[in-house]
Amino acid sequence: MEKISAQQDDVPEIIKNVGFDFSWDERKVWILEEPVMEMNIAELLWHFDIPFLSEGGGVYNLTPREVMEYPDRHAEEYNRTLSAVISHPIDIMENKGKLLILDGLHRLMKLSLQGETTIKVRIIPREKISKIIK
Repeated sequence: MEKISAQQDDVPEIIKNVGFDFSWDERKVWILEEPVMEMNIAELLWHFDIPFLSEGGGVYNLTPREVMEYPDRHAEEYNRTLSAVISHPIDIMENKGKLLILDGLHRLMKLSLQGETTIKVRIIPREKISKIIK
């Protein structure tokens, strides 16, 4: 999931409602030794309706669903999705009662486009926040 440096006023309310309240470094997430497990992709598809992506210099102004449904309009993000390396699991963490992606939104999009019904994930415990924070 893309983390953008934005003024709090620029962040849409939906992102404030579902997003993390800390900034993390994906590289720190990648080195955590957490088990890989399989999960039904349906548990994470809610991400597609939240504007976690950005384009045109905006901040959080594009949903994954828009990219997947209108690839010609959002070619840069669509190409990024198609280029995602799906051999890596999607890193998620429980947040505000939902499983939220720390890293792997484009992988999730690609796997969905390919018709996958199960995905590989690593559930990062909240106790590890201090190890991944920027």
